[in-house]
Amino acid sequence: MLDTNLIKEKANNMRMAALEAIHCAGSGHPGGSLSAADIVATLYFYKMRVDVANPRWAERDRFVLSKGHACPILYAALGEKGFFPKADLRNLRKLDCHLQGHPDMKNTPGLDMSTGSLGQGVSAAVGMAYAAKLDKLAYKVYCLLGCGECQEGQVWEAAMSAGHFKLDNLVAIVDNNHLQIDGTNECVMCNGDVGLKFKANGWHVIYVDGHDIEQIAKALDDADHQGKPVAIIAETVKGKGISFMENQVDWHGKAPSEAELAKALVELGGAK
Repeated sequence: MLDTNLIKEKANNMRMAALEAIHCAGSGHPGGSLSAADIVATLYFYKMRVDVANPRWAERDRFVLSKGHACPILYAALGEKGFFPKADLRNLRKLDCHLQGHPDMKNTPGLDMSTGSLGQGVSAAVGMAYAAKLDKLAYKVYCLLGCGECQEGQVWEAAMSAGHFKLDNLVAIVDNNHLQIDGTNECVMCNGDVGLKFKANGWHVIYVDGHDIEQIAKALDDADHQGKPVAIIAETVKGKGISFMENQVDWHGKAPSEAELAKALVELGGAK
C-alpha cells in the first residue's frame, strides 16, 4: 500500500544524508542526487522486493544506478533501508570505506551492479532481466539513467536488445533534469524526446513528474502489465529541494561548504 507521506519523509531524509555525505567527502554530485531522491525513495520504500537480512536473495528485485555518480542518494536509501549503518555515509569516498565515489557491488551491501561509465548500466540491466527469463525467476530490474547519459550510443543498443527480447521485467527510468556537467542538454547535445526513442525500440513509455510520489508509484505499478520493457520519463529539477541548487549546473559536481550545508539542512527541515 502506498504511503505517500512516508515516502516523502524518506526522500527528505535521504536528501539530507546525501548532502552531509558529500560535504564530509569534500567532493561528489549533489545536483543529480537530489533530482533522483523521490524516484529512488519510491522504489525502495514502495515498489522493490528486497531483503535487508539477505541482500543476495535470488528472487529480489534489482536496481542499477546507471548514472553512478549520483550514488550518494542510493547510499542514503540503502542506509535508510537498513543495509548498513547510516553513520557510514560520513565516510563517503574515503579509501577504507565501502561507499566509494561510484557504486561498488563487491563491497556495499544491497548494491546489485558496479556502475560509473555512463551508458553501461542499462546494458547490465538488460542482461539481468534476460537472465531472469532464462532462470524462470520473477524478479524485476529497475535502471535509473541520467538525461545527459542518454546521449551515449550504448543506451540505445541496450534499448534495442530489450525491445527485441520483449523484456517485460525491465523498467528504465530517465531522471530528466535537463542539465549535465557542461550545461543544458539542449546546448551540449540535444536529446529530443527520449521517450519516442524508447518507443521506437519497442518499449512502452510513461511520462511523469519525477517529484510526484503518486505519479511515480502509479507508473511503476502500470509497468507490471505492459508485456514489454517500460521506460518512465521523469521530469525532474536538478538540485531539487534546495533553493540555491535548483536548476544550477554548477551544482552538478561540487560539495557544499559548511555554511551552504547548514542552509540546505534548514530548508529541508533538518538541523537548525
